[in-house]
Amino acid sequence: MGKIAELPESEKIKNLEFNIFKHAVIRRNMKKIAKIFIRLIMIILCGALGYQAYRAVTQYVYENTVLKQIISRLEADSRVAEVLVTGVNYNEVDRKTYTTIKFLEYDSAGRPMEPKYYTFSGNIIQFQSLVVRFDDMKIRQADQFKGKSAYLFWKAFVLDGEKTQEYEIAKINQIPRGYRLEAEENPVEAKFWSRFWEYALDPKGAMPEGIKNAQIEAPGTMFVPGNLYTIKIEHDGGLRIDAAPLSKILLGEKIPL
Repeated sequence: MGKIAELPESEKIKNLEFNIFKHAVIRRNMKKIAKIFIRLIMIILCGALGYQAYRAVTQYVYENTVLKQIISRLEADSRVAEVLVTGVNYNEVDRKTYTTIKFLEYDSAGRPMEPKYYTFSGNIIQFQSLVVRFDDMKIRQADQFKGKSAYLFWKAFVLDGEKTQEYEIAKINQIPRGYRLEAEENPVEAKFWSRFWEYALDPKGAMPEGIKNAQIEAPGTMFVPGNLYTIKIEHDGGLRIDAAPLSKILLGEKIPL
C-alpha cells in the first residue's frame, strides 16, 4: 500500500486558521441568536406584564365606577312606600276575612317600582324595616361608604301565633329592590350585597367588618279601605306609618290609566 501524502506545513496552517475562523463565526452567530432570543423573551414578558397591568387598572376603574353608583343609591336618607287596601273578602269555608293590599315602593331616586300584592287573614299588618349603617366596610374604596346607610323594607306580616303570615319584600342574599344598578347581574354589585347581608344579619361579625349597626323595626296598624297609607323609613332608622283618607272625588270611580 502506498503512503498517504502529508499536507505541506503551509496547508496545515491554512486549515487550522480556517477551523479557528469557522468556530469564531459560529460562536458569534450563537451569541447573536441568544441575544435575539433573550430580547424576544423580554418583549413577551413585558407584553404579558403590560396586559396584566392593563387588566388590573381596567378592573380597578370598573369596580370604582360600580361602587360609586352603589353609593349614589345609598345617598337618600329615607325610603318611602305606599299601601292601599284593594280588597276585603270573607271566606265562608274558614270563616275568616282576608285583606288584600297593594304595596308600592319607591326607589332611592323617588321612582315607583313594580307594585306587589299581599293577602292576609286579618288587617293588623306590620312592616319590618332594616337599616344598616356602614362605618368602614372592608372592601375596596371602603372609605367612600363611611357614614352611608342602607334602608330596606324587609317584610310584611300578620302575627297569628303558629299561623303567622309573612311576605318577604327584600329577599335575603339578593340585591334589594330599588338598589339594583342593572337588569343583568353585576359580579361587583352581587359581591357587595352578598357581604352586606352576611354582615347585616351577623351583629357579632358586623363590627369588625365595618358595619356600625343594624337596626330592625316592625310597627303596624289596621289597614282599611278608603285610606292611603304612607310608610317611611326615617334617616334615624325609625319606621313611620301615616294614614290619610282618599280624596272624596275618587270614591266609587274607576280611574283609567
